[in-house]
Amino acid sequence: MKRLGFVGIVVQDRKASHGKVNEVLSDHGDLIVARLGLADVRGKGSVITLVVDASTDEMGDLTGKLGAIKGVAVKSAVAKK
Repeated sequence: MKRLGFVGIVVQDRKASHGKVNEVLSDHGDLIVARLGLADVRGKGSVITLVVDASTDEMGDLTGKLGAIKGVAVKSAVAKK
């Protein structure tokens, strides 16, 4: 059962991680309803917020792959049933 939710992604070093992050997001593009990315002008990091429509298994796959990327932190939540 798919539910509405969000994924918050913090990237510590955009140059080192952006390719892998974008690859994972592209692979899961059918789950993403909206995406907002903000670069930290004071440093090398960035924050990406996703609105997703996904099952708990799909959400776990997406966040697990993102969290496995060095320098990337991920938090998520989905609506209750």
